[in-house]
Amino acid sequence: MYIEDLKFSLWADFIERDYLENEFKELIDKGIINGATSNPAIFKNAILNSPAYKEQLSTLDALSAKEKYEAVAIYDITKAADILKPLYDNKDDGYVSIEVDPFLCDDAEATISEGKRLFREINRENVMIKVPATDAGYIAMKELTSVGVPVNATLIFKKSQAISCAKAFREGVEIYGESVATVISIFVSRIDAKMASLGVNDNLSGIYNTADIYSEIESMNVDGCRALFASTGIKDKSLPVHHYIEKLLAYNSVNTAPIDTIKAYYENGAKDKALPISADVIKAHFEKVKNAGIDFDDVLDKQIVDGLEAFKDAFKDILESL
Repeated sequence: MYIEDLKFSLWADFIERDYLENEFKELIDKGIINGATSNPAIFKNAILNSPAYKEQLSTLDALSAKEKYEAVAIYDITKAADILKPLYDNKDDGYVSIEVDPFLCDDAEATISEGKRLFREINRENVMIKVPATDAGYIAMKELTSVGVPVNATLIFKKSQAISCAKAFREGVEIYGESVATVISIFVSRIDAKMASLGVNDNLSGIYNTADIYSEIESMNVDGCRALFASTGIKDKSLPVHHYIEKLLAYNSVNTAPIDTIKAYYENGAKDKALPISADVIKAHFEKVKNAGIDFDDVLDKQIVDGLEAFKDAFKDILESL
């Protein structure tokens, strides 16, 4: 779905070969989605659980585990990019993302090299290279955008990360000399799940933190850059499945969500703008969090570490299985 007056995009947070051949096309044809994202955890589930990959993998015995993974991932991302290309040509997004090796997250030069290589090998202009928001990642983001490579900055939990991403994109675009499509992926539901474990069960911290970051990104007004709301599948089963799409509907934004979440939103979700949220409301909420004895910055720092480790673990599992 693309809500034109809000310039709002809905991307599927899922890649799997049989799905690309069937349901993916249907969702695009019905105007429900206009982009897609992937990450190591998504590819882990696809490669390890779907029989669709067996035939290709049987031809790759001479390759290393990482080369096998890349061959499979590049095939799927290329196919997704080709299916999405008419949307891209229509200026209705049509992007699909592929993440660099998460073990390179602290190595700027290796991230840059791999990002450029993946973009070159896939050879589709509607592909975004996904880079984690680390100190090394910011360097890579600037370099990649400076040569016109679209970038999806991922694993953003803190406003300081988003600011660093936006600055890197601005500097890269200034070098490149024209607009480059970029997104800053803010993770949402994982925060509320963590806060619930600490006794705060109102499911507001993820939304308010994201709303605060969204307003900051918008205020920086970086050419081609948008906020993307990620980790929007619910963890609290008492919530409506489409909760984090509906509550984060915002101008000039993207929401990437699981397929079931997208379908639920398409069928029943409100289409009214939910962001921005008043800075005073956000501040009051986090004052309550602080008064409850919770160091929210510490919660976010741990989420960043845990997120990187989860992607590394998924990538390790893929390589070991191959």
